[in-house]
Amino acid sequence: MLDPAALRQWELVLGTENVIASEEALRAAAQATFPVRQSVPAILRPATREEVRRCLLIASHFSVPVYPVSSGKNWGYGSGVPVTDGCVILDLSRMSRILDFSEELGYVTVEPGVTQGQLFEFLRTRNSRLWIDGTGSSPDCSLVGNTLERGFGHTPYGEHAANVCDFEVTLSTGETIETGPARFPGALAAPVYRWGLGPSLDGLFAQSNFGVVTRMTFWLMPAPEYFQAFFFRCDSPGGLPALVDALRPLRMSGTLRSAIHIGNDYKVLAGIRQYPWTETGGSVPLTEEWVSGFRKKLNFGAWNGSAGLYGTRGQVAEARRLVRNALKGKADKLQFLDDRLLELAGRYSGVFAFLTRWDISRALELVRPVYGLMKGVPTEQPLRSAYWRKRNPPPVQMNPDRDRCGLLWLSPVAPAEGRHARALAEISSGILLRHGFEPMLSITLITDRALICVISITYDRDQSGEDQRAMACFEELRELLAAKGYLPYRLGIQSMGSARAEGPYGRFLEGIKRLVDPAGILAPGRYGVGYTEPQRPSPGLRSVQA
Repeated sequence: MLDPAALRQWELVLGTENVIASEEALRAAAQATFPVRQSVPAILRPATREEVRRCLLIASHFSVPVYPVSSGKNWGYGSGVPVTDGCVILDLSRMSRILDFSEELGYVTVEPGVTQGQLFEFLRTRNSRLWIDGTGSSPDCSLVGNTLERGFGHTPYGEHAANVCDFEVTLSTGETIETGPARFPGALAAPVYRWGLGPSLDGLFAQSNFGVVTRMTFWLMPAPEYFQAFFFRCDSPGGLPALVDALRPLRMSGTLRSAIHIGNDYKVLAGIRQYPWTETGGSVPLTEEWVSGFRKKLNFGAWNGSAGLYGTRGQVAEARRLVRNALKGKADKLQFLDDRLLELAGRYSGVFAFLTRWDISRALELVRPVYGLMKGVPTEQPLRSAYWRKRNPPPVQMNPDRDRCGLLWLSPVAPAEGRHARALAEISSGILLRHGFEPMLSITLITDRALICVISITYDRDQSGEDQRAMACFEELRELLAAKGYLPYRLGIQSMGSARAEGPYGRFLEGIKRLVDPAGILAPGRYGVGYTEPQRPSPGLRSVQA
């Protein structure tokens, strides 16, 4: 039971309008795209670092656990729901200032409430020659929140955690840490150099519960002289390993600088349309025979990939030659697109099909947003796939939590070798189909040497029994993949207990937790870092406003 005195203290700091306790708001905050049991007793909405600091001091004083969220749109992994029951949500979305920007050095410093869409518009209105790296989630998703989960995107800056620095972190003790050179007053290199002096701390605050990140600097990509995307398809279900093994050397050599995304036929179909209820007579799951028919009708492959080429026109021409050579005999179709050709394809689709022997008119709805993501243009189009099994079309303002879309993501990471990609695809496809779900898979060559397989379990929560079947499917798949060495690169809140570390590693983490959060109030249980027994309030402490 939340102490009313704590609420009164927070109201003095934030104002009554920013301490939310209405049943409707708390019910919405405790919703995800899969079943959760956690209750949320209140929502706090600070607007400044100082307000964050004071909120945490009050929480520590009254032994109230708090759970920070940036935008709460971590769909498929738990949205904005805390890991454990009874946490007050610390909603940082009002902290939406862009604090610093350099066109010359290509960086921007932001607060956690700044979204992909907000930063994109900021750059656009300044006619900037810098690009953001967007994810396929939503323009309304937080940049900081995604990066702290080690999310990834589509450009050469796609591994987000590798392209940030200069964290400002508020601890539950009320202290503030600045990482890198920023810990030294007046350090000029703080936004451009990660390491500083001595041990680097940035990584401690990703996928952890050690502090609240209230500032982060992002490095932005200078727009190249020329950009060209390429799209390919392989019609053979068994063609994935050869594709991965052909593309990896180009990634390692630097010919391909960005993430390479390969999606299976189920993934592509869900991006084009919703479940074919009419055609199938309502039967589920969509069988391989059915999806094979849609491949032929809609002109996509068993495996479908995309990536970008960035550089001078000469560099792109050479990279294009190497891509053609690498995919010869492995891809059944390979198409290169730039701005001009994409415009012509939309305007004269029939002529385009005649010239290129590839009719993409039906796929333009899917191609355009992916093409845009490779140029740093955020989009919400991929979010439509969360409505795959819903009976009604996605609304204009999509909200998978509110609309009871069922979505569970499992994202194992593996060496970037074809045999591992094949194993991940075969294991996940078999289990999902057996449980009655379509295996929607994407394989991303995220670095030179690693790939991530994002497995989507997509369903309709309004259908009786689907939640239980989806969770059973998820757990079976997670346990089997882990047993074979395929561990996830990030976790949903329902799986974070599995990350609890033992031995020296676990003792190290718990020791840090006791040091930086002695009251144990910050996001207990997040990524397996345990709950420290809270300290009792000091008898003489009446107010922590100061």
